[in-house]
Amino acid sequence: MRILLDENLNWRLERALPGHSVASVQRNGMDGLKNGALLARAAAEFDVFVTMDGNMAFQQNYARLPLRLVALRAPSNRLADTEPLMPRLLAQLPSLRPGTLTVVA
Repeated sequence: MRILLDENLNWRLERALPGHSVASVQRNGMDGLKNGALLARAAAEFDVFVTMDGNMAFQQNYARLPLRLVALRAPSNRLADTEPLMPRLLAQLPSLRPGTLTVVA
């Protein structure tokens, strides 16, 4: 799957997602985009959008997008806190459906 990591996540998480094409908002030139524009662009280029922004689900109409949203729940967005969630994310990827939000904690 093509996965985009939000700008609130460390780009080095891509190493914990083997077998997938992973990019980050910063490294893909999308930093600074507002959530609506970011999700629209992500939906055009990616299958999955991973974020720590739990409010995005309430602020945007993602149900109409062909994008799977994943909200990580960790003590912080530090790599040491988010990287341990990657095996759970990898396990759930095959069952994620477009237009849905999945919380990985």
